[in-house]
Amino acid sequence: MKIELVNPYVLKILISARKEDSIRAISKRINLSYGWTYKWIQELSNLGIFKLTRTKAYLNENNQYYKRTLKYIKDILTNNVHFYYTVLNLFGIGYCFTKTDAVFIWTRGGYNIARYRDFYPIFIKIKIKDKELLEDYCKKLNLSINKKRGIFYSISCLEDFDIEYLLND
Repeated sequence: MKIELVNPYVLKILISARKEDSIRAISKRINLSYGWTYKWIQELSNLGIFKLTRTKAYLNENNQYYKRTLKYIKDILTNNVHFYYTVLNLFGIGYCFTKTDAVFIWTRGGYNIARYRDFYPIFIKIKIKDKELLEDYCKKLNLSINKKRGIFYSISCLEDFDIEYLLND
């Protein structure tokens, strides 16, 4: 294994990859050019993590490097509130923050009440069509949904909704 494979792009690829995927879809989810995504997936393919065809990338979930890397991610990041917020972008689902989190985002962290380390719900709404996908990613990464303790997503599902983005200054 090359040391170069331990980098943020590879981690994002391994987090966002689905059992059957395409390099183009992964590059869109991780916000990296197709060329660079192709390069890293090709390197991961050489390790047996992906089996590539002309149009598809098949994830080998039994690969030891893949398993160890996911274990590392779960051990280090899944108890981190910031990770819960940022990883949603890698799932490729329609979502938006609601309730306390909508205000938290719009005030750029200036409003954050009724939460603490042992009880930190992150309020999101997702599209019904993405519910199973979100659950799969949460299971893969050991992220909690609708719990009563710790950090967890408190989700509500809707058929469709508008999404507004907060632009950076």
